[in-house]
Amino acid sequence: MARPSPNDILEWHYVLEGSDGTPFAGGYYYGKIKFPPEYPFKPPSISMITPNGRFITQKKICLSMSDFHPESWNPMWSVSR
Repeated sequence: MARPSPNDILEWHYVLEGSDGTPFAGGYYYGKIKFPPEYPFKPPSISMITPNGRFITQKKICLSMSDFHPESWNPMWSVSR
């Protein structure tokens, strides 16, 4: 689930539910997506807030669809609510 912040349309918050059969099962993991003012022409930054053993909290996540790899960004990608 992902929703925009009520105070800033460029900041979204998301929750991921841990998948069954994984060490993350039963957990809920909170994160943040920050869109640049130039979106969709520039990619968002994505970070985790909940400690999870996989990603460092408050640090940008290395994804082809994030500003960690802006050269991979495709403006056709979008966020679903």
